[in-house]
Amino acid sequence: MADRRFFRRLGPHALAKLAAIGEAELQNPDQAGVMIEDISALETAGTGQLSFLDNKAYLEAFAVSGAVAAIVEPRHAARAPDGMALVLSQQPYRSFALIAQAFYPRPVPATGISAAAVVDEAAAVGPGCQVDAGAVIAADAELGARCAIAANATIGAGVILGEDCIIGANVSLSHCVVGDRVTVHPGARIGQDGFGFAIDPGGHIKVPQVGRVLIGDDCDIGANTTIDRGSMRDTVIGPGCWIDNLVQIGHNVELGRGCVIAAMAGISGSTKVGNFVAIGGQVGMAGHLEIGDGVQIAAQSGIMADVPPGLTLCGTPAVPIKEFFRGVATLRRLTQTRGKNDKNEGKN
Repeated sequence: MADRRFFRRLGPHALAKLAAIGEAELQNPDQAGVMIEDISALETAGTGQLSFLDNKAYLEAFAVSGAVAAIVEPRHAARAPDGMALVLSQQPYRSFALIAQAFYPRPVPATGISAAAVVDEAAAVGPGCQVDAGAVIAADAELGARCAIAANATIGAGVILGEDCIIGANVSLSHCVVGDRVTVHPGARIGQDGFGFAIDPGGHIKVPQVGRVLIGDDCDIGANTTIDRGSMRDTVIGPGCWIDNLVQIGHNVELGRGCVIAAMAGISGSTKVGNFVAIGGQVGMAGHLEIGDGVQIAAQSGIMADVPPGLTLCGTPAVPIKEFFRGVATLRRLTQTRGKNDKNEGKN
């Protein structure tokens, strides 16, 4: 159960209402009126709580769960313990996410500007915004309605935020235009200089970085992630992108719609990433590449060349994942054979 000191829970909700919210259906309509007070994991759920099964690895936990109700695919319904109410969905985790939002909706800003915040007279702060102590909003910055700016965040000169944005503590935003419903988690740095310079034996020469960062609607940018502004053109983060903590995105990078990037990945300058690309943790990408729509890249892969749409890659340098695992299997067989030969030679 979520700690009420940190999370505001709504409810209880009738199971029929939650099924509708989750775009799912009840297995037994007679259980429509069952009241659900909260959500929980299968292992810890109890009276009044709803859980979900999305991975068959947890079938055993599902079979003995104390949850009063669970979201599950129809094919696994028979594994439910006696008395558990079932919400049937072909995408249980998606349904759970929608239902969880009914209990724990996006926080509403506590309207007002702290006396300890610094807001320039030339800044425009929309209605319903919250600006916490220590935050700085510079001249000509514009905040849309209902934005929440946490303690010690810095909104640089000329920065534009859309409506319903949440900017975490100690974030710095400069040289950027941000869409609606964007969340930037604590410590992120957006819009700083790109890594652009001319190499010279007498001392490297800085190339002025005169582009911006453009962030589309409904993006989520993780803690301590850095996104450099463009050099001669803009760095672009497409709508609906979810970027984990500790990600580095270089100058002039362009992400398409709905990309997902896991922690500690790095994308070098001027690389273009298509729509709905999934990038695993610690992936490294060289610069000036073209990554096609729907590409999936396994963790710790190194991308050195353009990638056509739809491929799944693994390894460094990255290759199609089936080819990667064939190579692993071949190497294992060779080492096992070599080991057997060495033993035989020892006997002789």
